[in-house]
Amino acid sequence: MDRGAEITTAGEIARSELEAKHRAREATLTASRQAVRTCAIAIRAVQRREFEVARGHIAAARVLLDEAAGATERHLDVRYAGFLHDAQKEFAEANLTLAFVAGEPMPTAAELGVETPAYLNGMCEAASELRRQILDCLRHGDLGRAEQLFAVMDEVYGQMITVDYPEALTGGLRRSTDALRAVLERTRGDVTTAAVAARFEAAARPPDPDPA
Repeated sequence: MDRGAEITTAGEIARSELEAKHRAREATLTASRQAVRTCAIAIRAVQRREFEVARGHIAAARVLLDEAAGATERHLDVRYAGFLHDAQKEFAEANLTLAFVAGEPMPTAAELGVETPAYLNGMCEAASELRRQILDCLRHGDLGRAEQLFAVMDEVYGQMITVDYPEALTGGLRRSTDALRAVLERTRGDVTTAAVAARFEAAARPPDPDPA
């Protein structure tokens, strides 16, 4: 028995497998980082209400996520190492922020091609992004629209607190929910203050003269 040949063969096989895994990891890491940056740009475009620009960046991020998924098709340990989850979360956030602000139907996790934990965390962060839109509405005197967006924030939070599973399954959803709660309460104060001020202003306004 040639033990040396066996050991050499085993080493060659191991190096080949590790090299393939390393290439998959590097490709996925690069694509994930680029996707996160692209989604951040898309979210900024949504905040400026540049919806077509945002859609273009979201489409670019979709290509990057598909590249990452292809690279990890045979390396699931790399796929679930964490950085692809972060990219999927940002992708979900970008899509859901666009849907909330533009008044479009919400895409599902399956439609976006992302895992459920990434989708739920992305929804939390998308809801938090609405604070900026609400403050812009209040500055422009559009209390009705601000209240509509706040209701979306509140509904998302109400759903998230019902997802009571271990953090290992939800991808840290409890932390995201806690962060949303803090943003929600600050925003509730702003909307309430604006609503009270609007009522006082309406009460102080002189009545219209009687046309008769």
